Amino acid sequence: MKFIIAPDKFKGSLTGFEFCDAVEEGLQHVFNDAEIIKMPLADGGDGTIDVVKHYIHGEKITIAVNDPLFRPISASYLYAVKNHIAYIEMAEASGLKLLDDLDRNCMNTTTFGTGELIADALERGAKEIILGIGGSATNDGGMGMANALGYRFIGDFSKELEPIGSSLNKVKNIDASKVHPLLANAKFKIACDVSNPFYGKNGAAKIYGAQKGASAEEIEILDKGLKNFAKVALDTYDIGLQKIKGSGAAGGIGGGAIIFLRGELTSGIDLVKELAHFDEAIADADWIITGEGQLDEQTLSGKTINGVVISAKKHKVPVAALCGSVSISVEQQEKFGLTYVNSIVRGISTLPQAMASSYTNLLNASYNFAKLMK
Repeated sequence: MKFIIAPDKFKGSLTGFEFCDAVEEGLQHVFNDAEIIKMPLADGGDGTIDVVKHYIHGEKITIAVNDPLFRPISASYLYAVKNHIAYIEMAEASGLKLLDDLDRNCMNTTTFGTGELIADALERGAKEIILGIGGSATNDGGMGMANALGYRFIGDFSKELEPIGSSLNKVKNIDASKVHPLLANAKFKIACDVSNPFYGKNGAAKIYGAQKGASAEEIEILDKGLKNFAKVALDTYDIGLQKIKGSGAAGGIGGGAIIFLRGELTSGIDLVKELAHFDEAIADADWIITGEGQLDEQTLSGKTINGVVISAKKHKVPVAALCGSVSISVEQQEKFGLTYVNSIVRGISTLPQAMASSYTNLLNASYNFAKLMK
């Protein structure tokens, strides 16, 4: 028997690596000679950097950059010298997690620090850069990122603008005469799991501006700014950002990455699967065992388990999902394509108790699953 163990994390209780160890232990109680391949996955959210490091064998690089309010901080990214791949999470330099509640206001925040991470990776020799764009504190359309890479944004009277959200409405021209010379040598893939347009009722500002500290009045200003920025980009580069799904991701950096990095937007789980050579590994598997903390309707769109099922269907490999909690119906399970689903929780317990017992519970659930398959 060949088992592929390919989970996401159980947030707050188990990493993907710990999940793999627990399931392997449970399987080995039943199958002494099984081939077990551990392939932890992630969808671009928290913890993705550790999973990516596992596959690209990258070194963590830490440098001084600007935070969302232009304050000096240290931020890290991964770089694999052997294959010239860098993995950057924008949240490390431009994330909401870096700001206190009182400092959150995406009128004033910037993605400049993310651009500094990109510049450093380029100068170390990166030829492929994967950019994760979740958890941003920004709504600057990628202006800050681009500015750190040499782009200049010009307003009235040929004045250079500060690359923050409130400047979007003032942009008249984009000056690319001093763009970083190595930018054209790299390929960019952007981990993007939302489909928001650049502006409008489902755009960056109106959907995410409030959680980043913008008032109702400021959200309208930011939305108009994104619309203006999109027009300037269309006039300059002949690219219609509003028509591209995901361009409004992370305060518009999804669109900014298309314009300034010539980046390709793709799902986080697809990028991780590609790095892991996941489809090749599962081709002759008997079972794939996956899981995450909570299996619900959200799992059906863009999450790790969804990515696992899509690959499994191509190779006709059955999928078992062992999850902390399960709240999908039988009909949803069948539609989703999961052959076996089980909640690992044993007996009556509180959430903290269940989380504390996750490893043991998962081991037991894996053992019982293996007994059924024997």
